[in-house]
Amino acid sequence: MKKIVLGCLMAVGMAWSGAASAQSDYPTLSQLNQRLQRIGSNASAELKSLTKTQGGKDIWVLKVGTGDKDQKPAIAVVGGVEGFHVLSVELATRFAEDLISKHASALENTTFYIFPNMSPDAYEQYHASLKYERRGNAASVDHDRDGKAGENGYTDLNGDGYITWMRVEDPMGDYMLSKEDDRVLVKADKSKGEAGKYFVYKESKDDDQDGKFAEDLQEGIAFNKSLTYKFPVFQPLAGDIPVSQPESRAMLDYLFDQWNIFAFVTFSPANNLSSPLKYNAGEARKRVVTSILEKDQAINAMVSGIYNETVSQKAYQQTNQGTDGDFFQWAYFHFARLSYSTPAYWTPEYKGKSNPEATYLAWADSLGWKDVFIPWKEISHPDFPGKNVEVGGIKPFVMHNPPFEKVEKIAEEHTDFILKLAEMQPKLQVQNLKIESLGNGLTRVSLDLFNNSPLPTHSEMGERSRWLRKIRVDLNAPADRVISGEKIQLIDSIDAFGKSSLSWIIRGKGDVSIKAGAPHVGFINATFKL
Repeated sequence: MKKIVLGCLMAVGMAWSGAASAQSDYPTLSQLNQRLQRIGSNASAELKSLTKTQGGKDIWVLKVGTGDKDQKPAIAVVGGVEGFHVLSVELATRFAEDLISKHASALENTTFYIFPNMSPDAYEQYHASLKYERRGNAASVDHDRDGKAGENGYTDLNGDGYITWMRVEDPMGDYMLSKEDDRVLVKADKSKGEAGKYFVYKESKDDDQDGKFAEDLQEGIAFNKSLTYKFPVFQPLAGDIPVSQPESRAMLDYLFDQWNIFAFVTFSPANNLSSPLKYNAGEARKRVVTSILEKDQAINAMVSGIYNETVSQKAYQQTNQGTDGDFFQWAYFHFARLSYSTPAYWTPEYKGKSNPEATYLAWADSLGWKDVFIPWKEISHPDFPGKNVEVGGIKPFVMHNPPFEKVEKIAEEHTDFILKLAEMQPKLQVQNLKIESLGNGLTRVSLDLFNNSPLPTHSEMGERSRWLRKIRVDLNAPADRVISGEKIQLIDSIDAFGKSSLSWIIRGKGDVSIKAGAPHVGFINATFKL
């Protein structure tokens, strides 16, 4: 029977792998939904739509595991927190596919909650006739607070189907051509005697005649800017209050019911895996904590080392370790779980370049990528009569998302990393068990509850917030037989490879048992004969 099941899993895996490799570009939402339905049809997976966005798109979650999935330690894997980061959606989806087809043994001890795409409205822009790096959903929002919603967005001024940049030649401008690559514009440094030559705007017109460009986009709230941690009040794309959208509310409601999650891996522009977060004692002591706590920073450093050993591409210019209102920081600061994020792809260091855009263009040129830059071209702009206005720049999406043929290796390495993280999950064991007769029908039972893992049972943030459930130890014996020790004991935390010592004095003969654990740690049972 096992051979038949294994054969079926291999066949399904080959079908999924073949479908993914046959593609030449990132999937459309329709193609993505078909793949998710196939994953959900597997006995080890449950596919559920949490809600629909205001654009009518499903917010999916895949629960992958065996047995009582919600009572095993779990990792949540999240993609699509930024709509322009289409790679993240593919990585989360492939992780789910590979779990079932190649790594089914990982499901014996760990459950995985996979949220493949938290920004489907914005993701769809990748395949739209007008392509730009969209963040917001389909909600109607008055970003510039002038009483009208979405009346000054992007305009395709050169008709090429892409929104890039426009530069307006002006001696009072604050931008100049980069010395590293004259295709790139950089801010002039007046302290070094540099003079600006251009004003730079996103490709657009001043439709509402307020002197501003693209300040009231035809898109709504960005998922990754609207969470509760450091919520960016009054900023465009954030909304008036945090967690205001159906997708963010539904996801958080779902997560708050999943007590078994011990860690998050989010694919996003933020990165605390190539380089760990830094501990700041002053910020950690504040009532509202804004620094990773000291013990958690040590864990982050250890996990970062494993990540860098597993992922072959070495990070360069990865300075984004979280932005206000983002999901990755919410998962740690407000949900108290270990939280890791990586963009999974970045431009490598190239020939001493320091400017990110110049570095990317030099790298793309060396690889012969011809379709990543739109040459600057003069246009006639109604808002700048008599001035030289040009449109051009690096195409949207290309700096954050690799060519699709590179995704397979990236996905394999990041799947390996997540599985290594799963292997590190807390593991409770009974050690040093002693059963001693004390005479007069009394027996002392003593033991060490040991955490055989390089991770503690609780993050330090989890201990401080008191949100994670404590380890509960239940002694299964009648109360009148328990002379010393508690029938129910709570343990705040057990360190990595640490222990908590327990003991009871029990009257009489016969079997007694204990159950110990917490949802995010797992549960163990042990029976003793007195």
